[in-house]
Amino acid sequence: MITAEKWEKLLAWMEKLGIAESDLEEHFIRGSGKGGQKINKTSSCVQLHHAPTGTEIRCHKTRSQADNRYWARRDLCEKIEEELLGEQSKKQQAFEKIRRQKRRRSRRAKARMLDDKSKQGQKKRMRGRVGPDE
Repeated sequence: MITAEKWEKLLAWMEKLGIAESDLEEHFIRGSGKGGQKINKTSSCVQLHHAPTGTEIRCHKTRSQADNRYWARRDLCEKIEEELLGEQSKKQQAFEKIRRQKRRRSRRAKARMLDDKSKQGQKKRMRGRVGPDE
């Protein structure tokens, strides 16, 4: 169940991106996947077509048609924002962050890290039992 507050935020986001409800063509089609007879009988999958950009979205995240209408509009906003902003979009920034995290260390940084590890190992080896048997 999508709250009225979430709908208001979504409508504000759509307005910010210049997406008007009148520009959207909405169709309800039968979904696919798990759900058996219920899925085969009801048209809960939402298909949105944004005429000015030619962008088309299909959404069937839940069995509820009302919820799928919300999620389809949200996906449409994300897609259009990504096209408009490019590198500044949230999705692209998250991708770049993961790419930076996975990037290999430089030789110098790797050497420094290994040197610190060996120093720490030496410290630990020096911590031994103190007594007459040694």
